[in-house]
Amino acid sequence: MRVTFIFLILFCSISGVRGQSEVLARNFFDQGEFEKALKTYEKLVEENPQNTSYFFGLVESHQQLENFTKAEELLREKLNNSANNPTLLIELGHNYELQQNDEKADQFYAEALSAVDARPNYAYSIARTFHKYSLLENAAKTYEKAMELNNELNYNLQLARIYGEQGETEKMFKNYLELIEANPDFFSIANREFGKYISADPSTEANTAFRRLLLTKLQQNPSLLYNEMLSWLFIQEQEYLKAFSQEKAIYRRSDKSLQSILNLAVMAREAEDFDAAIEIVNYVIEEAPSENIVLQGNQFLLKMQLENEDEKKYSDIEKRYSELLEEFGTGLNTLNLQLDLANFLAFKQEKKEEAIALLKKLSEKANRDFDKAMIKLALADILVLQEKFNEALIYYSQVQNLVKNDQISQNARFKVAKTSYFKGDFKWAKQQLDVLKSSTSQLIANDAMELSLLIEDNSIEDSTQTALKKYARADLLDFQEKNSESIELLGELLNLHKGEKIEDEALLKQARLFEETDQPEKAENNYLAIIENFNADILADNAHYYLAELYANELQKPEKAKEYYEQIIFNFADSIYFVEARKKYRALRGDYEENP
Repeated sequence: MRVTFIFLILFCSISGVRGQSEVLARNFFDQGEFEKALKTYEKLVEENPQNTSYFFGLVESHQQLENFTKAEELLREKLNNSANNPTLLIELGHNYELQQNDEKADQFYAEALSAVDARPNYAYSIARTFHKYSLLENAAKTYEKAMELNNELNYNLQLARIYGEQGETEKMFKNYLELIEANPDFFSIANREFGKYISADPSTEANTAFRRLLLTKLQQNPSLLYNEMLSWLFIQEQEYLKAFSQEKAIYRRSDKSLQSILNLAVMAREAEDFDAAIEIVNYVIEEAPSENIVLQGNQFLLKMQLENEDEKKYSDIEKRYSELLEEFGTGLNTLNLQLDLANFLAFKQEKKEEAIALLKKLSEKANRDFDKAMIKLALADILVLQEKFNEALIYYSQVQNLVKNDQISQNARFKVAKTSYFKGDFKWAKQQLDVLKSSTSQLIANDAMELSLLIEDNSIEDSTQTALKKYARADLLDFQEKNSESIELLGELLNLHKGEKIEDEALLKQARLFEETDQPEKAENNYLAIIENFNADILADNAHYYLAELYANELQKPEKAKEYYEQIIFNFADSIYFVEARKKYRALRGDYEENP
């Protein structure tokens, strides 16, 4: 037993040393120190001649040092000692290709490819070796030949990826469709690959090819699978009514619920295609199997109307709320609708006391802790609106106690911190925010981090926190939807505290308010000021992204938008806007390759 134990220790020690030597050899190779890599690999191969990783490391080191004859000698010796390994023929071909002897290289490549005739099962290793050296045509031929010779072999996934790399988008999509037809669950996996080629522009070659293939397939075989894929494609193109047509077909011919159609309405609304969203929701209301879905649909329509109508229409909206409550009642079944009405009355109609009375009446009916928490949260928000901060803090604390393990509790805690910040109690606010940095909700964690940094940065140099107090006041005015007053106060802050830490924050907030009040040129000036004067600071990526969005969507300057999206890609790789910026940059450039 003891001898065995000692043997194991020695074996592990030797393995560990070899592992370290291999890492050392690879490091030398990666750093261009090929002589040192060669010597290390020679020692490793001598100790373990059967290890292929050590062997190919040795061959590659000779090739980098242009010792092609020695590399060929090693490869031929390996080939002679192998029972049948056609991948070594590709390695020999590659050795000749490095010497610009393409004719000789092609002979070896052809010999490797012909090995598939006798043994189709070798195709995977042969094709992978071709692919390693970017010999895509040969790799594709290998898989294609193997599948012709043995119909039980399926290399559609590998072929699809190769066709994609070759720019053969139609062939790529055909292969993916064959995979999905064989296993519909594969569609979710294939979507990740489709995303590299499909864009928001329906006129691109990839979009056109995929759409044409799906429509042809649907005509030949009216499978719901093709409706689902067409719906997905139209959503990527932001053609929500076309996607709706496919979703209707799926709903009529299956036992699926209306949920996917409702989800489509939400997507259309988020993309600001309100006409499509309204049409989709009206269909849901007509088809709804339950009163609850009818209620949800009408509530959704009201929210959209509120987002898009001016103050002149507010009386019509209030009337519609009354009609719905008359139809569906004022019990807890309409809790969400009544919460929406309370917010509408308080924030849009200046009817705060009426809103509070509505919520207190609703609170008397509530039995579940969750319902009570939702009502108290709405009440507290209105109290903040009235600047009754201490009362609001009591309600937010009660919410935390009612639903301790729910995200609403974390939201209430953030609102406690924000309310304390509004009233100028920055120390207590920061303590709460620092706890929330580890929130399970990424949105709350990010907001807590930003507000905590704002307080910290503007408390170090200014012990009186004069600028921070003005900024918090402007922030409160924004919450109260007093945009003009907030813009004016931020302008005053920028004049009196120029050069202080708060300046970039004030510029950014004012820019966002300029956008909300349809003053895009003023917003543009603010973003440019941040980029020019604070490009090394934390808000630089925000300014670049918002400016790019402004150019793309409001000012109709796509080339300018492209320029600022590109800045995020190359200079702000860790930005939360990186993925979206890259996606939108590619869409504007009309280029959907993997690299920017």
